[in-house]
Amino acid sequence: MSEENKILEYDEDDSLKFIQNHLPEEFQGEFSDDEINYIVDLIYEFYEEKGFLDENNNEEEVEIDEEELLNFVIKNAHKDKIRDYTDEQIEAIVAGELAYCDSLNLFD
Repeated sequence: MSEENKILEYDEDDSLKFIQNHLPEEFQGEFSDDEINYIVDLIYEFYEEKGFLDENNNEEEVEIDEEELLNFVIKNAHKDKIRDYTDEQIEAIVAGELAYCDSLNLFD
């Protein structure tokens, strides 16, 4: 099987490493793995609420409104007060997760 035909699957540990490595320089080393995983969990909570993770929905194309996603994550992160994240920090983590998913072609 060629590399192009190999199906890549989502891996939580790989996602975490990817995000840590792709954070802007000013945020490098600023977040623990748990703090990043918390933000990623909020992303998947958004997907769940929108029905994107419904197994019966795998025929339909998923269209993610990144602004709506970001607003959801920011609102919930500030409400939960796990850490005093800035909007820019949250945006950087969300962008890293979306880039990781794009690297796996999960949303194609």
